Amino acid sequence: MGFFLHKSNFLLRTVYPEFWWKVEGDAEPTIYLTFDDGPIPDVTEFVLEQLDRHAAQATFFCIGDNVRKHRDVLYQVLEAGHMVGNHTYNHLNGWKTDDEVYLENIQSCQDELGIETALFRPPYGRITKAQAAEVMEHHSIVMWDVLTGDFDQTLPADVCLKKTIQHTEPGSIVVFHDSLKAWPTMRYVLPRMLTHFAQRGYSFRAVPQPVYAGF
Repeated sequence: MGFFLHKSNFLLRTVYPEFWWKVEGDAEPTIYLTFDDGPIPDVTEFVLEQLDRHAAQATFFCIGDNVRKHRDVLYQVLEAGHMVGNHTYNHLNGWKTDDEVYLENIQSCQDELGIETALFRPPYGRITKAQAAEVMEHHSIVMWDVLTGDFDQTLPADVCLKKTIQHTEPGSIVVFHDSLKAWPTMRYVLPRMLTHFAQRGYSFRAVPQPVYAGF
């Protein structure tokens, strides 16, 4: 089983307080669902079907190259009323990428999306302070409160579901992946997670789009 934290670490939040980890202040219990790495045929479309069943809205952090290959799926996301964010063009690890290359890759994703978004999520959650300072001139950096671990193919799906439910609370930003790698686990966990919280009076919303000059 791979090592990762299902719940975002307090220390990380302290080091990067300017990043978005949770959404506070809702009058009713709300979960902010996010999906990384799409759009992918069948996988993203399954997500859309599950969200529709629960009148749920979500944010899809898209890989630019996948948008290029599957633009019709992106249109389905938008037509269903969901939000999109930038996840770089090639899923780059900011810690291992030159700043100029990283920022150009983000812009390439933005160009491929063809629509404005002020939301950015760094792949693997890895971005340098210098990169973040540049990105935050036009985007909010959206991290997460709960990492489902659906990408970990050694993590049993029922354990993934249990951990996700255990750590999710009002205002949580929760990460799933609409990717081929996550597909076997995600398709088990997502519908059950949605049903669990819907039965307890939760609503599901997209991460709000902040307003920046020029957007």
